[in-house]
Amino acid sequence: MTAAFKICQNTPTALWFHPNITGIEAEQLLLTRGVHGSFLARPSKSNPGDFTLSVRRNDEVTHIKIQNSGDYYDLYGGEKFATLAELVQYYTEQQDLLRERNGHVIELKYPLNCKDPTSERWYHGHLSGRDAEKLLTDKGKAGSFLVRESQSKPGDFVLSVLTNEEKHENVDRKTKVTHVMIRYQDGKYDVGGGERFDTLADLVDHYKKNPMVEKSGIVVHLKQPFNATRINAANIENRVRELNKVADNSEKPKQGFWEEFEVLQQQECKLLYPRKEGQKPENKSKNRYKNILPCESRSNLLFPVSPTSCGKNDTNTNSMHEEGRHVDEGKVFIATQGCLQNTVIDFWKMVYQENTHVIVMTTKEVERGRNKCVRYWPDLHGTKEFGKVLVRNVDERPAQDYILRKLEVTRLDRKEPLRYIWHYQYLSWPDHGVPNEPGGVLWFLEEVNRTQSTIPDTGPIVVHCSAGIGRTGTIIVIDILIDIINRQGLDCDIDIPKTIQRVRQQRSGMVQTEAQYKFIYMAVQQYIDTAQKRLEEEQRNKMKEREYSNIKYPQMTNSRSKPSMASSRSSSVCHGC
Repeated sequence: MTAAFKICQNTPTALWFHPNITGIEAEQLLLTRGVHGSFLARPSKSNPGDFTLSVRRNDEVTHIKIQNSGDYYDLYGGEKFATLAELVQYYTEQQDLLRERNGHVIELKYPLNCKDPTSERWYHGHLSGRDAEKLLTDKGKAGSFLVRESQSKPGDFVLSVLTNEEKHENVDRKTKVTHVMIRYQDGKYDVGGGERFDTLADLVDHYKKNPMVEKSGIVVHLKQPFNATRINAANIENRVRELNKVADNSEKPKQGFWEEFEVLQQQECKLLYPRKEGQKPENKSKNRYKNILPCESRSNLLFPVSPTSCGKNDTNTNSMHEEGRHVDEGKVFIATQGCLQNTVIDFWKMVYQENTHVIVMTTKEVERGRNKCVRYWPDLHGTKEFGKVLVRNVDERPAQDYILRKLEVTRLDRKEPLRYIWHYQYLSWPDHGVPNEPGGVLWFLEEVNRTQSTIPDTGPIVVHCSAGIGRTGTIIVIDILIDIINRQGLDCDIDIPKTIQRVRQQRSGMVQTEAQYKFIYMAVQQYIDTAQKRLEEEQRNKMKEREYSNIKYPQMTNSRSKPSMASSRSSSVCHGC
């Protein structure tokens, strides 16, 4: 059985409030880092106490005044809101309401985030008070704390702590969440009195050593941080630095990447997904590894089962697309195992039936003396029948890290137009390891996506390694995160563990090792660094509609060979043009 499912990155309410920028700085940010529909809010310089909403519209920026009456927020008329966050959310959701005087719609699509005020992992950004309470109550223990942005007072922050509510003897000890307002004024942080601090980290460190006392008499101890996994994408370098820090001897022996990955592993163990189809006797021989089976979703079958089929789970496969985007609009993946001798026909049946034009193979056929995938394509210029599908190897082009094959596919049982499939085989990913640096993988994904984007009405990209979970999951998660960044801008929020978790909800074990987990962070960091350099050069040259292909990923050179093959249409698939 092949189950269709969604892979998503939920976009939390973003950190779109920038407390310390001018209108000119807002324009510069939006034009260099944003896209059409990117927006941010900032304090009004001309009317202290009011705010301004700055929105990018193509290559211009529109500034909208927001009135703060003291009782409500509005756009000097229209709907009134209790908080600035509610106003922005309303006009983000009601896309046709915000208009110019001439009637043209002003779209609020992508919040351009203010960089986090700290890289400390206890900072949770624009987390609501209710969500903070749920997190701390469900998963924290007495003394667990986090810091978040204030929703009622933009520019200020809140320290949320799980505290003991014990007051009398012979009374059961209870916990509650205490919220302490942190004011940010004149570049300093304080809790409404007492000492002032230069950074949030300094404030938190101070109150770790010097507990606060509530008016009710409850002592607020800051014991263990409740760490966030959400990050501002543009700030990923600081998060990676935090995760790479050597653990303090007084704390847990392993932290950082290991700690985050272990939490993911524990969550996976608690979840049991149905795998009945893969366990059926007629399907057992079609699973490369007996304990790696596809998850099922009976309401989302990708293709019907023919009377002659050996069962629904023909290829140990799961299919997915990004949540929040219609299957006809978003990128779709099929994650599967490497072919066995008795699954090759099923594999080609699936590829043809799903109208796939791009296959990504991240393994060699034999690694460390073991067969990882049966060759399911003919030799160069050769032809081979796979059931009712005839495959001809038209061309092969080697690149530095991969081989690109052009395969011609036709049906033997009925007359249909021939179809071309581009087969990308990545050769530089070591078995039981990860590449030394992510530049080669990022370049590879650029080429794959460029080809996929040139084919109208194409079906899912098929991705496989040997088991279809380790390298396959890593490649897919990197691609999902890059897609989010491309659509929402470099300052969007991303959550790598949650993205992996959602992938795993449909195919267990995706991203298998801590090394692969860390590699995802490294790849996203390098992608953002390269994108920022490209944007900076574009801004310096003041040239529109120009592609700066001279800026490559680190350790890439212009001599890297880029295979290019003519497509089956009158146009061509261009690689690196």
